[in-house]
Amino acid sequence: MSSEQTPAAPETAEPRPRRLTYAAALVALEGLTLVVGGVWMLVLGITGDPDDRQQAVTGGITLLVLALLPLLAARGLLGLRGWSRGPAVITQIMALPVAYNLLQADSMAIPAGIALAAVAIASLVLLVNGETTRALGIRGPGRTSE
Repeated sequence: MSSEQTPAAPETAEPRPRRLTYAAALVALEGLTLVVGGVWMLVLGITGDPDDRQQAVTGGITLLVLALLPLLAARGLLGLRGWSRGPAVITQIMALPVAYNLLQADSMAIPAGIALAAVAIASLVLLVNGETTRALGIRGPGRTSE
């Protein structure tokens, strides 16, 4: 291959900030957790003896579909796609009430609620960070390109 066929990387391209990589990893972790939970519900619904088999299968499929949002957002964040920050932030905002409900339980769900709240808050902080915003090419409202 000649140098004409392989595009050279732009000299002004900046590397992906670590904060953005960490945010993508946390968002992907949430997506993978939803996948595991969905598969677990499906397997228990199909092979186990749930109170309502249809509800268990529906819940498992719902979790698998919900996992697509954070997984796609994480992939977009790693690819420095500006559109990906919105779904990632929405995922974190949706996780906070879930974490609150887990914290209200009198069971083993309390540690899960603490972990979910910590991941959601850390992800939000990383996603709204100025360095992350600049790397994704997001400008504030009314700002023209500089």
